[in-house]
Amino acid sequence: MEISWNDFEKIDMHVGTIIAVEAFPEARKPAFKLQIDFGKELGILKSSAQITALYNAEMLLGRQVIAVTNFPKKQIGPFMSECLVLGAVNGSEVTLLQPERAVTNGLKIS
Repeated sequence: MEISWNDFEKIDMHVGTIIAVEAFPEARKPAFKLQIDFGKELGILKSSAQITALYNAEMLLGRQVIAVTNFPKKQIGPFMSECLVLGAVNGSEVTLLQPERAVTNGLKIS
């Protein structure tokens, strides 16, 4: 399905650093609860991420990721997810999208 350039411009994607990782045993599929620092303007947002096949908590802490930050909040069990972490999906394996090198938290992806 094609979208227009105007549709694409409505999507806010930003770089953030994972600052906290917790197990999410209440999730239907294995997942982590993440807190991601998107800098001064956006602050810290929470996300539920089904990325347990390739990552553990230690690997995630301090890692920069790219996320969609302007979706409506989504209730996932007892947890409110505030952004969508992006990754390449191969079955149950998700490889996180991240900048090639460290950049300032909050930078917009375009």
